[in-house]
Amino acid sequence: MSFLTKYFDEIQVDESMVTRGRTITECDIVQWCALTGDWYVLHTDAHYAAQTRFGQRITPGLLVLAYAAGLGIPPDAPAIIANYGTDNLRFTAPTYIGDTLHLEARVLSTETKREKRDGVVRLAWNMVNQNGIMVMTSDLQILMACKEIAN
Repeated sequence: MSFLTKYFDEIQVDESMVTRGRTITECDIVQWCALTGDWYVLHTDAHYAAQTRFGQRITPGLLVLAYAAGLGIPPDAPAIIANYGTDNLRFTAPTYIGDTLHLEARVLSTETKREKRDGVVRLAWNMVNQNGIMVMTSDLQILMACKEIAN
């Protein structure tokens, strides 16, 4: 069970979770590029990408970040109010077509914003591939409601 299904005042520092995997496909990249208009050649031109240090096309970093949200944010988390921001976002290794990523998240800190109403949970929010290589690291902040106010 994800700690993000809890309310702010129920979450403890150092709680952690590891999600299921998600394999990146060529279709994912093409759809992302069509949706965003980001047709950068390293993501879309196999011949060009083969000549680079990567030797093949790589996944857009922001797609990796978006998939982290899809893997980690429960669709039925009543306490989540808003995405509060991301700090220290880095793409530390390439993600290739066929890689399977999962999210590893851990509560770094909690900060009350309005007493007994809400607070910000700061998370280590990291994507890891099938070989145990971290491909994305960040600190994600989520604004969450307290249980007392929600009920």
